[in-house]
Amino acid sequence: MNKAYKFRIYPDKKQEELLAKTFGCCRFIYNIMLDDKRKEYEATKKMKKTTPAVYKKEYPWLKEVDSLALANVQLHLEKAYK
Repeated sequence: MNKAYKFRIYPDKKQEELLAKTFGCCRFIYNIMLDDKRKEYEATKKMKKTTPAVYKKEYPWLKEVDSLALANVQLHLEKAYK
């Protein structure tokens, strides 16, 4: 027998802003890492392994969100390639 629970959250304005930033940064990092992987593979026929920390130097606003959220994006991208 499977059970499921549904939860609804009611964030305040500050939390809504942080959630929006986190989702936006995750989407950005996924797309930029995917683009870099594609370009590297087309050029060298080898897969590029990068971490979100590499992009924080170029895009300092990525430091505003949780690093584990960005790390999970990397794991999801690697899993998608397998």
